[in-house]
Amino acid sequence: MDVRIATDRDLEPVTRLLTAAFADDPVWGWAFPVRSDLEAWWRFNIRSALRFPWTWVLGDFAAVAIWIPPGESELTEAEEAEVEPLVEALAGSRAAEVMVLLERFESSHPSDRAPHYYLSLLGTDPSRRGNGYGMALLEHNLGLIDGERMPAYLESSNPGNDPRYERRGFHRIGGFNRPDEQLTVATMWRDRSE
Repeated sequence: MDVRIATDRDLEPVTRLLTAAFADDPVWGWAFPVRSDLEAWWRFNIRSALRFPWTWVLGDFAAVAIWIPPGESELTEAEEAEVEPLVEALAGSRAAEVMVLLERFESSHPSDRAPHYYLSLLGTDPSRRGNGYGMALLEHNLGLIDGERMPAYLESSNPGNDPRYERRGFHRIGGFNRPDEQLTVATMWRDRSE
């Protein structure tokens, strides 16, 4: 399957794919259990990520990977100011818990380490899971990152995926709990290739 960089015209299909991919996720499905809320959350984040040429599509939206390049922020300052009102609108009475979750993601980011690529999201169309599409896209991206001799970082919101990342050179450097303390999100690092 072909791999290409997503453009602004891909906003809606990428949003639909990631909404479907994360609807049953132990972290994001918990944060936004109403599918339309999860979709609105991803649309907001994907729109921002598309400003970088590091949102990748495999085939006809079999899988999507969103990377934030070294030294860049996931959201602009103006977008950061929109997060809390958006979460309040989407999560309602659970907004405070969701904000705690987002703060845990932010505070766990290894800003004290070398500049690195940040895998913000990697999702596979649920109807195509089990075919290796997500990992094929990840391997493609890691090949490019290795070519730049850069390290990479991710948070694994689903413990079932941790071994897949470990097989591709990531190792756990920490983690944090979901606000209800029912699940630990692993933070993972991959050293630059030599």
